[in-house]
Amino acid sequence: MDELPYKTILCDVLVVGAGGAGCRAAIEASRLNLDVIMLSKELIGKAHTSMAEGGYNVSLGNVDPDDNPETHFKDTIVGGNYLNNQELAEILVNDASERVFDLEEMGALFDRTPEGKIAQRTFGKQSWRRTAYASDRTGSEIMITLVEGIRKESVRVFDEIFATRLLVQDGRIAGVTAIDLKYGDYLVFRAQAVVMATGGAGRIFTVTSNAQLDVGDGYAMAFEAGCDIIDMEMIQFHPTGMVAPESAKGRLVTEAVRGEGGILLNNKGERFMNNYYPEVMELAGRDQVARSIMTEVLAGRGSPDGGVYLSISHLPKRIVEFRLESMIEQFGDAGVDIRDAPMQVSPTAHHFMGGLKTDTNAQTTIPGLYAAGECTGGIHGGNRLGGNALLDTQVFGAIAGGNAARFAKEHERPGVDRKEIQKEFNRLEAMLKRKEGISPAVARKELTDLMWSKVQIFRKEEEIAYAVKELKRIEKEVVPNIKVDVPIKRFNPGWHQAIEFGHMVITARMVAEGAFMRKGSRGAHYRVDADPDDDGYYNIVIRRGSKGEMKLQKEDLVITKIPPP
Repeated sequence: MDELPYKTILCDVLVVGAGGAGCRAAIEASRLNLDVIMLSKELIGKAHTSMAEGGYNVSLGNVDPDDNPETHFKDTIVGGNYLNNQELAEILVNDASERVFDLEEMGALFDRTPEGKIAQRTFGKQSWRRTAYASDRTGSEIMITLVEGIRKESVRVFDEIFATRLLVQDGRIAGVTAIDLKYGDYLVFRAQAVVMATGGAGRIFTVTSNAQLDVGDGYAMAFEAGCDIIDMEMIQFHPTGMVAPESAKGRLVTEAVRGEGGILLNNKGERFMNNYYPEVMELAGRDQVARSIMTEVLAGRGSPDGGVYLSISHLPKRIVEFRLESMIEQFGDAGVDIRDAPMQVSPTAHHFMGGLKTDTNAQTTIPGLYAAGECTGGIHGGNRLGGNALLDTQVFGAIAGGNAARFAKEHERPGVDRKEIQKEFNRLEAMLKRKEGISPAVARKELTDLMWSKVQIFRKEEEIAYAVKELKRIEKEVVPNIKVDVPIKRFNPGWHQAIEFGHMVITARMVAEGAFMRKGSRGAHYRVDADPDDDGYYNIVIRRGSKGEMKLQKEDLVITKIPPP
């Protein structure tokens, strides 16, 4: 094994990921007077959180005075098809107001009511107007605020750093291995506690609303380190993504369009949601709307580009211009003026409800390893309510950062295994030295096409089984033979994609294996051949076996207040 040089950087708390959850965790940990480092895979401020448009759920009662945390909790559990960890869901709704006021104190500007209070809008499957917003750029406003907050704290930010492996020593987290994307240098970050805030994995699908870097790094790294992962088959396909032009396919069309009164139409001009969920129409759950749209398309009632129409042209133009500014701009670039013409939309892979299993302290099953944001599982159950994701980043970001800091204060920094570190860096180096092999671009296309065609919205036993078999083959035959065309370390996107591919395969396998085990339909997991005897009221936990195998196990739900019907 070659002795590859690397630089070691020490800190008390290491935060991996710099989106809404990572920034909030780093701010909270820093306030406890510890040395905090935050790693960002891209330039700070560009995280996927900034792409969230619709809003932040909080039961302030500013618009509907009868709203309260209890109702928010019930909506979250019912919306999650009762698969939520109810202890976590209670924390989510009870801490919501405190965290939104934190954002305001840091400088976030939300839209206001005529009385000057935070405005709230309607979102799907919610009993009241609960979603606080900043036009349709809420995520961007929150990220701008958090980045400013980071700059005011003593957080050391390392951007364009790619963490590749979690280091575990004597059963405790010890840090991560990483590469500097700009210069190709090998790095080791050591810490007493680590917070994972690595986001989702929409990029394992062909059509997704996710940023390019959302490939599932955190899920794969945590699995390989021995962390329990929960409900990975639960993936939300947002019902409204752009259909055309091809370059924009999958790009998110915010739920705020429907919240403000947008209606869905098929190619006959029929408002088809009346045939599926007449009581709530376009504001049914995201999984329900997505399936309704795909049913219309598959029945030949779709638009020319394979979607349906979403129209808001019946609303006053001043409302559209004030509350949906980004949408006007987004569709204007595609040659559509949404004030006068309908948008074409179809489902797009959007959010992972599954992820790292955590307790009420945001602690994973590895001591010293905490997690927050989309990379965690259990909070949202089988389907996330729109507006609960930004809330999740702030509530559990703060909890993870604070508890990681307290853990760091109580424990010494563990050692690391130099052989394990060298083995990881030799693995990365081998991709550059390989003379023959498979291009990461070709490999990624095979993977994303497989997942989109076989493990999408409508799932069948034989198709999922085929996906599992193919993913095992890809893991065995393709991953060890990934070859980088240009053998240089200094800013080499091909190398970065090759490293990501290994993480994508592990993540995709967890999704497919979970989908295969869950024989009934529940939440976002819809089996067209559902077993009527499988009501789905359980969680699926995935853990790594002693020989590296993927082991799955059903576990009982955590129920505190609302039992399944």
